[in-house]
Amino acid sequence: MDNHEHKKRNIIDEDLFEEFDDEELYELVQEERRKALAKEKEEKDTPPKRPFPKWAFWLIAIAMFINVFALIPQTFSIPAIDFLITSAKLSINEDIRKYKEAVVVIESENSKGTGFAFTEDGFILTNYHVIEDKNSLAAAFSEEGLFEVEVIDTYPSIDLAVLKVDGENLPHLTLSEDPSIEEDDAIRFIGNPLRFNGIANEGNIIGYTALSDWEEEVVMIEAPVYRGNSGSPILNEDGEVIGVIFATINSDAHGKVGLFVPIDLFYNYHS
Repeated sequence: MDNHEHKKRNIIDEDLFEEFDDEELYELVQEERRKALAKEKEEKDTPPKRPFPKWAFWLIAIAMFINVFALIPQTFSIPAIDFLITSAKLSINEDIRKYKEAVVVIESENSKGTGFAFTEDGFILTNYHVIEDKNSLAAAFSEEGLFEVEVIDTYPSIDLAVLKVDGENLPHLTLSEDPSIEEDDAIRFIGNPLRFNGIANEGNIIGYTALSDWEEEVVMIEAPVYRGNSGSPILNEDGEVIGVIFATINSDAHGKVGLFVPIDLFYNYHS
């Protein structure tokens, strides 16, 4: 158990977490619609306008392709279309499909988040705030199904937690033993944002930053991080985990960015 737990239990600034109300969701969807329509107008050989616009066909096709939701009205409530298209493209890659099998949905009585197995016998890493104060927890693998969860260790001061499920030969990711985190490095991550599960995405490392309520530095990324991505593994080009997403923040220099806990902090606290 983390010896900082009692000293710094409430360590995450609530403003770091992104929540959307209905008006924000509507405006984001409308912005994506305006972009799609504007792009159509720029094309020289645009066919006659159809009653059902192209962007809607694309959205339905991508949602069906990645098999994440069955109901069209729910699909249209998603605020960003591009991240679904990116996920579908990335998921064609055999390695990405393999990585996705190790990423789990952490389910509680009233919320969900992301986690990932890092051993074949069922040890899972996620955020502390995903499991904090939850009475019942389960982890759902895409292929192996649903497992009851035991909380093994918590590290509130770096917002990480280790869970355990009773399983064997489970799909799992490899933690980088010597992680390199450099500005502009390309990264990928997999999680369960908004109402979707198993979404793969990509971005770039911006660099380290300090938070007012943290003793340790964390890493900013330019990437589409949404609520539900908490606990998503950050993967380097070798498919190794170099960090765990835990929040977003509005940066004066970079706008809205994602934040992840470097995996070496987990080593430091877990040893």
